[in-house]
Amino acid sequence: MVILTQIKLILNEGKSVAKIPNKKGKMTAIIEYKGGLRTEMTHQLSGTIIQTDAPLDNQGKGEAFSPTDLVASAYVSCLLTIIGIYCQGHGIYFEQAKASAVKNMTAAPRRIDSLEIHIDFSGNGWDNALMEKLLEVGKRCPVALSLDPSIEIKLTAEI
Repeated sequence: MVILTQIKLILNEGKSVAKIPNKKGKMTAIIEYKGGLRTEMTHQLSGTIIQTDAPLDNQGKGEAFSPTDLVASAYVSCLLTIIGIYCQGHGIYFEQAKASAVKNMTAAPRRIDSLEIHIDFSGNGWDNALMEKLLEVGKRCPVALSLDPSIEIKLTAEI
């Protein structure tokens, strides 16, 4: 159970929306349930909108990312961002990467069991030793540190 201690209602184009400030009093996103097993999330700083839909194997239409798809994608995005920050700070060339993420679920309880991630770092001019070092840096990203340790991460990469 989640206990919300700071909830304020604001008026958003005639709609009531829960406002849950973080420690600095800033809101990350507004999330609205749109019916039909869909949500719409609006990032407060940029206005970017992401929609979710329940997956086909859980009564959805699979017409958008599922919330658990976003967890898998967030892991890879965070890992690559932390590698990018490290590279910027250490003068290491890093301009491209392409990754795939596969999320495997358990049935009961329904949760993420494992992530299979493959990253192609070709075009950055790295050797295997540098790639391995940077992957270790990336594996300490905030999303990775926030995942339940029982989730198995199968990470492969190439240069």
